[in-house]
Amino acid sequence: MKQVHFRVDDELYNELNAYSLMAEQTMQDCVREAVAYYVTDIRKKLQPVENNKFTFSDLFAGIGGMRIAFEKAGGRCVYSNEWNKYSQQTYFANFGEQPEGDITQVPASSIPDHDILVAGFPCQPFSIAGVSKKNSLGRATGFEDKTQGTLFFDVCRILKEKRPKAFMLENVKNLCSHDKGRTFQIMLESLEELDYSVFYDVLDGQNYVPQHRERILIVGFDRKAYGKRIKFDFALTPKYPKPVMQDILETNVDAKYTLSDKLWTYLQNYAAKHKEAGNGFGYGIAPLDGVSRTLSARYYKDGSEILIEQPGNNPRRLTPRECARLQGFPENFKIPVSDTQAYRQFGNSVVVPLMENVAELIIKKMTELELPEKGELQRMVI
Repeated sequence: MKQVHFRVDDELYNELNAYSLMAEQTMQDCVREAVAYYVTDIRKKLQPVENNKFTFSDLFAGIGGMRIAFEKAGGRCVYSNEWNKYSQQTYFANFGEQPEGDITQVPASSIPDHDILVAGFPCQPFSIAGVSKKNSLGRATGFEDKTQGTLFFDVCRILKEKRPKAFMLENVKNLCSHDKGRTFQIMLESLEELDYSVFYDVLDGQNYVPQHRERILIVGFDRKAYGKRIKFDFALTPKYPKPVMQDILETNVDAKYTLSDKLWTYLQNYAAKHKEAGNGFGYGIAPLDGVSRTLSARYYKDGSEILIEQPGNNPRRLTPRECARLQGFPENFKIPVSDTQAYRQFGNSVVVPLMENVAELIIKKMTELELPEKGELQRMVI
């Protein structure tokens, strides 16, 4: 972290101070944010326009796992949004762009046009009561009534305004069963109401990285652009040979990642207590020739879900670089934040190579839909 000292006149200082109070941020954070946005704008103006296959927006961007995937598939990111300041720092360090902040305050009309909307949105509960009351009165309810007040609503309003040709949404597996399935049903109804053909599946990242990580992927295609007779399959191409934990481990790991005697004793006692009660809770020693449990955002607390055995010593937690590898991030991905923030960020991120595979399938399908005659001719030749 570098320091820069500069002077400002009284009027500018007063404006900065007022904004700092309004935004509930330190003045230092406000200035850093302003400089980052300025650098982002300059970079975009100076960057030559490339002939990419497609453009995409990166909503709820985190640290850019989705962006890496869709750029590898040939796309160009024209807009990014992420509210967490530490994730913004990591995103800026790797992509040279400062994501815009609170999505709820962003007018959809201000977002650049794009071909694909990508979003790993947080799951929030919907208010079913208001919808049920309207239904009982015979009144129609649209996505604005059903999803208002949730971050999913912001995805819907941007889809409605910008009409991208396709979208891909990512969330936790439990989204399907949240509130007895009603939350997910509202989401599907809202996306269908916007005139998109919607497809979804629960996919496991362990065929790409040595981690058991199930996530739901929701993909949609614009019926106004492609018609209603759209078919899409999550026909994945797993990585071979299948990766194992040994593949992602560093050598000469700092001793600070080894569990203290106090913490290791606590975890063993905690596991024994729950085992006796018939529960499956406890720490997890990752098999070197297999896959780990799911990396979570709470990994920074004790690392208990994924521990690495050390003969003659207490087990250790993964290093931030090993967490990056466990999620499939490239080796040159920069980690500019503290270990605590890095653990949170990678625990909240996506399995990058799995997203790359799905991105390729989406682009392949869009190409087929946009060139039906060519596709038919190819089938006839074959």
